Amino acid sequence: MVGPSENPELWAFLKSLRYGDILRGTVAAIEPFGVFVALDDGPDHPVFPGVGFIGIPELSWRRFEAASDVVRVGQRVSCAFLQFDTWNAEARLSLRATQPDPFQIFADGIAVGQELQGRVTKLVPFGVFVQVAEAIEGLVHLRELTCTPVDAPEDVVQVGEDVTVVVTEIDRECRRLFLSRRQSPSGLR
Repeated sequence: MVGPSENPELWAFLKSLRYGDILRGTVAAIEPFGVFVALDDGPDHPVFPGVGFIGIPELSWRRFEAASDVVRVGQRVSCAFLQFDTWNAEARLSLRATQPDPFQIFADGIAVGQELQGRVTKLVPFGVFVQVAEAIEGLVHLRELTCTPVDAPEDVVQVGEDVTVVVTEIDRECRRLFLSRRQSPSGLR
């Protein structure tokens, strides 16, 4: 789109960046696919509102509906540099990389076999999601809902219902928490 011959200053700036560099700037535009950031250092982009771009997954560790729930136009941000997108001649950035991961903090304080209290947040054909802490949800697979087999999660629980569950697996790398209701001594009450 914007080649090195059309804008050598921009390309030299982007090539100088290294993974993990912290870049500061101002949110220039919010789009459904991500956020443009006008960086403090470096040149302007000839096409986009900013040289920096934060994709939706890199905005926050927490679940959100729209990018505007996380940032607003004009807001100052510090982001980690991920990569030089040579197609768009932009710096791919991560806002969440500059913030502690709540899943890892939560995982530090729990163990497999531990009983937790939670609230059912979503029913899916293969089980239910249970929120066990702020911004932390785990999956209770259908086979782990009750001691007897069931065909659908709504036969057993409803969204908003409080449940007791046991931690069966903590996958730190994929940020997944697996839970069981049937293994909990008090979970089926």
